[in-house]
Amino acid sequence: MRQKSMKGVRGCRATVLSLALLGAFGIHAAEASPAASAKGADPKAAFAQVAGTTITHEEFNVAFSTAARNKFFHGKAGGDEVALLQREVADQLVTRVLLLREARSRGMAADAAAIQKEIDMYDQRYANSEHWKKNREQLVPGLKARLEEQSLLSQMEKTVRADLQPDEAAVRAYYAKHAEKFTEPEQLHVSVILLKIDPSSPSAVWEKVQKEAADIARQLGEGADFAALARQHSGDAPSRAKGGDMGYVHTGMLPDEAQQALNKTKSGEMTAPVKVLQGFAIFRLIGRKEPKLAEFDAVRNRAAELLKREQGEEAWQKFVTALKSQSPAQIDQTHFLPLPDRPNARAAPAR
Repeated sequence: MRQKSMKGVRGCRATVLSLALLGAFGIHAAEASPAASAKGADPKAAFAQVAGTTITHEEFNVAFSTAARNKFFHGKAGGDEVALLQREVADQLVTRVLLLREARSRGMAADAAAIQKEIDMYDQRYANSEHWKKNREQLVPGLKARLEEQSLLSQMEKTVRADLQPDEAAVRAYYAKHAEKFTEPEQLHVSVILLKIDPSSPSAVWEKVQKEAADIARQLGEGADFAALARQHSGDAPSRAKGGDMGYVHTGMLPDEAQQALNKTKSGEMTAPVKVLQGFAIFRLIGRKEPKLAEFDAVRNRAAELLKREQGEEAWQKFVTALKSQSPAQIDQTHFLPLPDRPNARAAPAR
């Protein structure tokens, strides 16, 4: 029985490097999204001034285009989303300038060996690319410069976050405040009889298998042995040999339809046939394990790491805010769409 994947969400700090690579491969402002703020502006004109550094409209357009492609890959974005992203990208560019200046003022140096390794990887990746071979000499200097900047940015962030070492009392307090992070969720001991169907099968096949599932449910209701019927009929290979026994599964790991049916089922009882992606399934709930809070000693290291991460994020945000307050930026917002909550804001142009 297929269970849900529990993967995390993608990170976003790699955006700065991806923007740089787009520029290195010759994607210019003219190719930027038509929703970019600098539409109609001189690409070489100043978009922002911060700490003696000029960010051009061209740089903003390339950055915005890349961010828009990553964020709105599903299709066109509405005016409100564009307005927010314009300001987000502008803030990222300004922050980048300030962080690089701070890193250089502290005497930080880029990791030359790591940068060369990255360039070697690009050589390998694009070994068969005629564009790369033809333009490598022109592309590598820009790529190297951006990798050096990324190295400085990474070092700067690591430095700000590195000094944080929460003490025992703070870790215990975090554990007590965030008990849900250290609580093992409810577990269900489940058996299944799965009558598999190719999802692309016609409705007649689904109707036939649904009748078969109803007949098996009838037999179970009359006292037939669940394990014997699972060995005979189930298409779930991992559990079939064990009489349908799936072992313990965490709440939420099964398909929603199955979970909803089991939520209404008492230990020792069976569900009616449930339609799932792979066919029709009958579940038997053998037992439940209630949610259990782990002992502090068992999760001390994890609690300390989570707290350190949280404190590091707070420290980083405060650090960036302080840099921006010390060196306010002048940003040309002439071509920005209005924010959605701005009073009397004009509506975004119709698409």
